[in-house]
Amino acid sequence: MPMDYQALVKTIAVSLVTKPEAVEVTSEKDAEGVLRVLIHVAEEDTGRVIGRRGATINAIRQIVRVSSVKGGDSVEVDVAETGDRNADAE
Repeated sequence: MPMDYQALVKTIAVSLVTKPEAVEVTSEKDAEGVLRVLIHVAEEDTGRVIGRRGATINAIRQIVRVSSVKGGDSVEVDVAETGDRNADAE
């Protein structure tokens, strides 16, 4: 059964933020077959997901990287810029 990286990342992100209802995780495969997972959070929670010097987002990336090894998947995780979700809605 393939791993649901989007659900994994959402579970982690929801536990970190003050506004869990605002968490949205999207993903898409690029031309090289890399699954790109993007975390959208409330503006005030962006720092919580990134962490000091990127420690938290790097830990999330490491968890996803370790879980993707067994399936042979290539997955990248990033935090959306504050305006990204609004641009998608237009």
